[in-house]
Amino acid sequence: MRTLHHPRAEELRLPDVLHALSDPVRLEIVRLLADEEERPCSAVEAKVAKSTLSHHFKVLREAGITHTRANGTHRLMSLRKADLDERFPGLLSSVIDAVKVA
Repeated sequence: MRTLHHPRAEELRLPDVLHALSDPVRLEIVRLLADEEERPCSAVEAKVAKSTLSHHFKVLREAGITHTRANGTHRLMSLRKADLDERFPGLLSSVIDAVKVA
């Protein structure tokens, strides 16, 4: 299984994070991940094709919003809350709160 790229905390860039959060499907993924520590990628349901959903996972991971790890044949995803809060204090909480209200 190939290794997935995850930017280091100090490499996180605000334009990349904001771009990743600008899509409604990705916002819903972030909202779902805010409720649990880790979630299998296969448990995320969206009204898009699997290939499109995989693209959304990649955008979130490469922006530094999520972390994906392999567990056998499954991939488990979680939010990088600590890294995002360190780099951009309050941003993730504000976004999650706004999505829950909408």
